[in-house]
Amino acid sequence: GDQRALPMPRPQQAEPREPNSLWRAGSRAFFKDQRASDVGDILTVVIDIDDDANINNSSERSRDNSESAGLGSFLGFEESLDKVLPDEVDNENLVDADSSSLSSGVGAIQRNEEINLRVAAMVTQVLPNGNLVIGGRQEVRVNFENRILQVVGVIRPEDITSQNTIDYEQIAEARISYGGRGQITDVQQPRYGQQVFDIIWPF
Repeated sequence: GDQRALPMPRPQQAEPREPNSLWRAGSRAFFKDQRASDVGDILTVVIDIDDDANINNSSERSRDNSESAGLGSFLGFEESLDKVLPDEVDNENLVDADSSSLSSGVGAIQRNEEINLRVAAMVTQVLPNGNLVIGGRQEVRVNFENRILQVVGVIRPEDITSQNTIDYEQIAEARISYGGRGQITDVQQPRYGQQVFDIIWPF
């Protein structure tokens, strides 16, 4: 599977330690807000999706057409046409056609989605207005099956909770992807021949 490492911020040079001091420069302050605010900081994205959707559609269409046409005169060639056409053909009623069509359709969609996940994301950029661009990826490999969770988006620092978490609904331009690769996923997918057949079969 794809085991490429994520791009990391450039490491900073370690601050020298002061002798005979319990405090080390560069360490986190005891009373400092521990919520993510700078590039490289980490926060937890809480994904709790429980959506229900029910859609019902119905349509009905009908149409009736009736057409008739005759040839009373045609540049003085009426007598010539009478000689060419059979005796039972009436020039006044050469064409008489009727048509009718009726179509109806009914469709229903019922969807239920429930996802409960948590993933750590890193601040990758601080925008000029103070908003934070975050990105996180979690990959778990179990028995030749890879489960991959990705989240990318823009958040406001004030939306981060005191526990350094943020709800997925507060992420702007959110891109949340959860899927997998492996033997189980391959079995669940239709074969290539079936996919081609579904595309070209018109009925």
